[in-house]
Amino acid sequence: MVSTNPTPSPSQDISQLYGAYHILAGQIFDSHACKFVPNQVISVDGVNGTILGVQDHAHFTKPKDEDFIDLRHLTVLPGFVDAHVHLFLHEYSGTSWGDQLTKESLTERSLRAGVHARKTLMAGFTTVRDLGTEGAADADIALRKCLAYPANGKGPIIPGPRYYCTTRAIVSTGSYGPKSTLYPSKSGIEGVTGAEIADGVDGCVMAVRRQIGAGADWIKIYGDYRNRSQISDVSPDIAGTSFPLFNRDELKAMIDTAHSAGVKVAVHTNTASVIETVLELGADTIEHGQDLLDTRRGGDGTDVIRKWTEPGKNTTWVPTLAVFYSIAKLGLPGAAENWEKAKKSFQAVLRQGKTKGAITDGDGIKIVCGGDTGAFPHGENGLEMVMMRKLGAGWDTILRWATLAGWECIRGMEWEGERGKTRVKAIEEGARTGAGGKSALERNVPFGAIRTGWAADLVGIEGVLDGDVDAFEKAILTGVRFVVKGGTVYKRDGKEVL
Repeated sequence: MVSTNPTPSPSQDISQLYGAYHILAGQIFDSHACKFVPNQVISVDGVNGTILGVQDHAHFTKPKDEDFIDLRHLTVLPGFVDAHVHLFLHEYSGTSWGDQLTKESLTERSLRAGVHARKTLMAGFTTVRDLGTEGAADADIALRKCLAYPANGKGPIIPGPRYYCTTRAIVSTGSYGPKSTLYPSKSGIEGVTGAEIADGVDGCVMAVRRQIGAGADWIKIYGDYRNRSQISDVSPDIAGTSFPLFNRDELKAMIDTAHSAGVKVAVHTNTASVIETVLELGADTIEHGQDLLDTRRGGDGTDVIRKWTEPGKNTTWVPTLAVFYSIAKLGLPGAAENWEKAKKSFQAVLRQGKTKGAITDGDGIKIVCGGDTGAFPHGENGLEMVMMRKLGAGWDTILRWATLAGWECIRGMEWEGERGKTRVKAIEEGARTGAGGKSALERNVPFGAIRTGWAADLVGIEGVLDGDVDAFEKAILTGVRFVVKGGTVYKRDGKEVL
């Protein structure tokens, strides 16, 4: 047996277990050890959608009555995780954000979201976290139901990734769009608002409770935003500047309320001052962070980076490089400057050697892959991984960020701490997690690693992942030939299988 899979024992013939099928892989990516392991066989429980075991080809006996899939020409990895998507948006190069919210019906946007989910899965991303419907109200709750394995044992209504959602982001009055040019002091256009408005400690607590009650997996807060955008005709610089939307008491109330209900919190913020505040308040993820390297504060601009690496800081960074890059390509005002800031902040963290993937102890900023996919095309989720590679991150670290670190980021709070470690250990040692069939895969089984008991979420890639930047880009963006989610094969030989 290999180090990626402590069980079953070498004496146990996993090929003879009932209901199994087997994948012969040229090599697999061990997301814990951050390395490739050659010539492995992955045995999958087709009923419950979990991994039964991993062993070397040499130990494998071809089963008489069970299927096997020959992927010896591919590298098999845990299914990828995109920690920042918007399935209810589509690329801005075709239709602006404002037009999508005000000119596309909820029905159209929901149908598009289903198409986007399918494209995402076929790109090898078996799990996503959607950080806001952007004017589509709570439609992500219904979409999650359509993508999930129901308790009745039937398959999902539509194919797509495992789906964590936030319903609506929370903003303060006057800060977010869409905004009317006829009635600039009113929020929204024809009743459509891009996020939920909350003000004051009581109002903020109420918004968090309402969203949790609606079924949100996560709470998303806009810590800062371009709330003075309406003065762009006289001061484009100020209009494009992000300002804090909430005071410290409001932020603390929202974060504490969510955590008391076992729900994690994502904070959109680009400014160093707000990043510093929400780090102190215990936000679970920070989205974007283009001004993390802030030379305006004096010195080399890395003081917030150093504070983030202090012991006890467990906040994960989702740098969303892909959206900065994509928006810059559109030539929108200020976009090129923002892309330069985002690049410099990411590279500053890399230079200091202050990053960690799925490692949860020691100094370092935890990073995961999340591109803000939706502003650029769904199905191109791997662009975030490519941009990280182009900016200097190692291929092995990126693959960890896109797999195991993704799981450690977006999983529920019930998986954290010693209680979570105990659950994972029990699963790896053979505890039966399939009593509810594949419905247990939605939140009761870990993913992001090829290990016994973990979800059988797998992606097979053709190409060279451990070579130069160009080879990595080609493999990630065009090399996905095989996709499994929850033990179900959705793509084989580069073609959809439904």
